[in-house]
Amino acid sequence: MEDLITFFSFTDPNIRYVVLGAILLAASSAIVGCFTLLKKKALVGDAVAHSVLPGVCAAFLFAGDKNTVLLIVGAFITGWISLLAIDYITAKSKIKQDAAIGLVLSVFFGVGIVLLTFIQQSGNSAQSGLDNFIFGKAAALVGQDLWVFSIISIVLLVVVSVFFKELTLVAFDESYAISLGLPVRGLDVLLTTLTVLAVVTGITAVGVVLMAAMLITPGSAARYWTDNIRIMVLLAAIFGAISGIAGAYISYVAPSMPTGPWMVVVSSIIAVCSFLLAPRKGIIARWYNSRQNRFLMLEENTLKVFYHLGEEDKSFQAPRSIAVLLGKRALGKSNLYQGLKRLKIKGLLEPLAGQWQLTAKGVEKAAKVVKLHRLWELYLTNYMKIAPDHVHDDAETIEHIITPEIETELEHLLDYPKIDPHKQEIPRS
Repeated sequence: MEDLITFFSFTDPNIRYVVLGAILLAASSAIVGCFTLLKKKALVGDAVAHSVLPGVCAAFLFAGDKNTVLLIVGAFITGWISLLAIDYITAKSKIKQDAAIGLVLSVFFGVGIVLLTFIQQSGNSAQSGLDNFIFGKAAALVGQDLWVFSIISIVLLVVVSVFFKELTLVAFDESYAISLGLPVRGLDVLLTTLTVLAVVTGITAVGVVLMAAMLITPGSAARYWTDNIRIMVLLAAIFGAISGIAGAYISYVAPSMPTGPWMVVVSSIIAVCSFLLAPRKGIIARWYNSRQNRFLMLEENTLKVFYHLGEEDKSFQAPRSIAVLLGKRALGKSNLYQGLKRLKIKGLLEPLAGQWQLTAKGVEKAAKVVKLHRLWELYLTNYMKIAPDHVHDDAETIEHIITPEIETELEHLLDYPKIDPHKQEIPRS
C-alpha cells in the first residue's frame, strides 16, 4: 500500500519521468497504430521496429556517444529506408508484401545486430546501455529524454488531428479518396512517416522487438469496442496509457521487472479481455447472439409446422401430437421438445392432454413467419427471376431476419400479393 501511495503521488522525479514518458510513448504510438491497423499494414510496424536498430547503431558510431536526438534521427532514417525497400520489392518483383516485409525485417535486424556486436567489442565505454534499444528500458528515461519524446509525441498528435478526416478516408476507402481528388500518395507517405516516428519514439521504453505490439495491440483492442473511428482512436490512446502506467508501476514495485515488456503484457491482457468481453464483437457476445439466433430459428420453424398442419385441416388451434409434428418436419425430437418448451414460456403454445396447440397469440406469430417466408419467395421469383422450386431454401434463411420495415417494403413492392409462387395463400397479419 505504501508503494502504491508513493508511486501515484508522483513526488519522486524519476517516477514522473518514467510514467509521463511511458504514457506519451504508448498513447501516441497507439493512435498512429489505429490507422496502420485499418489500412491492414500491421506487419509494417513490425518491420520498422526491427529496421531502426542499424540506424541507432550507425548514429552511435557517428557521434561516439548516446546522443538521444542523433539516435532518433538514425533510427528514423533506417526505418524510412526499410519502408521504401518494402514498397520497391513489392512493386518491382513478384514477391508479395508479407514476404517482402519478412525479408527486409530480417536483413535490417541482422545488420543491426552485427553493428551492435561490433560496438560492444570496440571498447568504447559510452556504448554501455545501448543494447537497451533491443528490449527497451523505460526506467532509464531522464528529463532530457522526456522532453525529446514529448515533442515528438505532441507532433504526432497534432498531425493526426489536423489530417484526421483525410487519414480516415484513405484508411477505409482509398478508391473513394482518389475520386474526391485527395493526394492519396502523399497521405500514404504521411502515415508512413508517422508510423516510423511512433516506432522510433517508443523503442527506448519498449525496445525494437516489442514496439510493434505497442503500435498495433491497443488499436486492435479498441476496434472490438466500437465502429466509430474517433472513439476507437480515443480508446486506443487510453489503453496505451493504462499499459504505460501499469508497466511503470510493476517495474517500480518489482525493480527486476522491466517496464517495456510489462507494458506489452498489460496491453495484451487488455486486448484479450476485449476479444472476449466486448459487446457485439466479443467472442462471448457473438456466441450468445449465435445461440439466440439458433433458438429463434427453432421456435419459428416449430410454429411453421403448426401453421402448415392448420392449413391442411383448416384448424389452426387443433392439438398436435409429437409424432404428427415430427412427421410434418424432421426437426429432431430433442430440438422439438426444446422449441415447444420455449414457445410455452412465451405464451405461444400450450400443452393439452399430452399434445400441444397454438394459443391465439401463437397463431398470429406463426402466420407472420409463414407470411415472411412466402413474401420472400415471391420476391425472388418476380425480381430475381429464380425458378419457384429453387427459392424455398433461401427463404428459410431470410425469413428469420426480415424486419418490419423490410416487410412493409416487400408488400408495397409486390403490390400486397395474396398468393405465393406455389399458389399458396399468403397470410395477412
